[in-house]
Amino acid sequence: MAITMQVPVLFTEKNRTSDEELQLIREMGIDNVDLNFGYEYCSEEGMKEILSCLSKFGLTPGNLSCMPLQKNRPIILAEENRDEEIKKFNDLIVLAEKVNVPLVSVAWQPDGILRTGRVSCDCSYGALTGYADMEEIGKREPLHGREYSLEEVWDSFDYFLKKTIPNCEAHGVQMALHPNDPPVPMLAGSASLIYRSEDYRRAFKLADSKCLTMKMCIGCWLEGGESFGNLMDDIEEFVKEDRVSIVHFRNVSSTLPSFYETLAEDGYGNMYAIMKQLLRNGFNGFMSVDHVFSAPEAKKENDGYVITALNQDKTEKPVIRYAYPTGYAKGLMHAAEQELKGEGL
Repeated sequence: MAITMQVPVLFTEKNRTSDEELQLIREMGIDNVDLNFGYEYCSEEGMKEILSCLSKFGLTPGNLSCMPLQKNRPIILAEENRDEEIKKFNDLIVLAEKVNVPLVSVAWQPDGILRTGRVSCDCSYGALTGYADMEEIGKREPLHGREYSLEEVWDSFDYFLKKTIPNCEAHGVQMALHPNDPPVPMLAGSASLIYRSEDYRRAFKLADSKCLTMKMCIGCWLEGGESFGNLMDDIEEFVKEDRVSIVHFRNVSSTLPSFYETLAEDGYGNMYAIMKQLLRNGFNGFMSVDHVFSAPEAKKENDGYVITALNQDKTEKPVIRYAYPTGYAKGLMHAAEQELKGEGL
């Protein structure tokens, strides 16, 4: 039983995780990071610069998330320049092998993660947290001039797989696919690729390769509830099939149609039971707390989606806000390990 706990870090021209924050990550007993970066770093030279910076603090990346390629609208919506963007993605795959980080992130979310806004509520203790109300989100007009059907979205995904899976196999690199968030059939005029566990089964069958893996977002499963799938059964199935490369360990207040994002101990999901299920079935990949609270003075207005890399705001150093929830997750993990050892597992 082995889970590698991560904390997200960010490297772009405008924002980057500071040395002070990298030192804090190491002080959490963490030596692996979820590396989010801009396209300006998507080269061997750029990646070596980041890796050198991380190594000063005893940190290495477990996966590469090039943000403009991870959620790439031209690829997802089959726009005219999608082949150019897919070539960039294939270059990322080659780069991942060169820097010995053979896992890259992808999410079929052309408009990112949609929320109604960020609000202060009882479960956020004076900070701001993500809030989703599907009555509001469902009324939004299509963001790209028209609706994109489920068939179109799956066709574009199939096209992407045909262009990238052979490259992944040639270079020994896996892709970790994140579900749509919130997990509903249509978001802002674009059909969702992954809003049920059944959709993952379809995606894996389509790829016909272990190079396509799952970024299992516990928060999305909990948001969708039984309409997404039976979480405990899905953990057993997908972990035993070696399909889960990354777990996002996050809780929410309730299932859709509305929810707040909460600390692990405050939501409706039993996060200790979930941790035990992951370990019991042999999960040995990466885990991180993907969303955290934002500072009270951070931007509140609804801009279509509000979750960005590390909830980056000009008013704060966001890594600080990962310290407690990451420590809590590590505590659950160690307690679960000890309990399962007592059971002879």
